[in-house]
Amino acid sequence: MRIIAELPHPEFKISILNMNQKFIIKIEQGTLEQSYKIPEMDLTDGVNSVFELLDEDFLKTVAARFISMRLDFKDTYFRYNY
Repeated sequence: MRIIAELPHPEFKISILNMNQKFIIKIEQGTLEQSYKIPEMDLTDGVNSVFELLDEDFLKTVAARFISMRLDFKDTYFRYNY
């Protein structure tokens, strides 16, 4: 697996990786991570097509999902540790 691009974003760390004929979009925020795998053959313009997928609407849903993930983990953590 190798990193082929990193995209600047004020809220996340966004990395594009390449492994086994797939692009992997890895988005990190603190201790949480979301990843999306896309076969290379599904994209007509290679990594440039990956950049197009990362539009504002998608990144808004990613941000909302991080909030949900954080709440879910917090709930389970306190359920079993306090």
